Amino acid sequence: MIPETPTLRQAVASDATTERFAPFLAASAAIDCAHPMVQLLANEIRRPHDIDTMGVAYDTVRDRFPHSMDIDTQAVSVSASDVLRHGHGICYAKSHLLAAVLRACGIATGLCYQKLGGGERSYLHALNAVWLGDQGRWIRLDARGNKPGVDARFSVGVECLAFPVQTDRGQRDFAEIYPRPLPSTLEALRRSGTMEELARHLPADMSAADKRQAEAASFRFDHL
Repeated sequence: MIPETPTLRQAVASDATTERFAPFLAASAAIDCAHPMVQLLANEIRRPHDIDTMGVAYDTVRDRFPHSMDIDTQAVSVSASDVLRHGHGICYAKSHLLAAVLRACGIATGLCYQKLGGGERSYLHALNAVWLGDQGRWIRLDARGNKPGVDARFSVGVECLAFPVQTDRGQRDFAEIYPRPLPSTLEALRRSGTMEELARHLPADMSAADKRQAEAASFRFDHL
């Protein structure tokens, strides 16, 4: 039996950490970080320090690619490369783009969600979780796109998100951090041929498949 030395313990811990973060660096159909268009954007925004890369990537996705509903367009973007091709996307697709670009730069990035709205109409809203390796913690960033009444910003301290949650209206933050999009959000995007259809198909809350994915989440925000 090999004695458990401090060096061996550190190696095992490092391997476990690498395995845990691997899904947050991986490509998928929606977060297609190996796509040539995504790689090109990643090369444009990459900086010598990760924190600077995060800030440039965030500002680029937030400002260069407007929210589809803000510009009254009909094309529906699903994947990160779709956003680059169409030039716009809703929050789901833009969160896929920010995740893809940062993953292409070697920065672990996930997805997280809020339930917004209230009364007769609620809907899931997507944003991103980005790993600050030097601080050993996740931060939330919302690249939805600003407009009158929405002023989200890049911040590693106090969160500056697009929508403060109003719990008295039934809104909530979901604490789980996901490596892949929720099934309900992907279904809504993929079944909608136009933005008008998508507006009708936005999931109002977590589906059963979403909840199963939440149970398997390996990271959570403890403060939510």
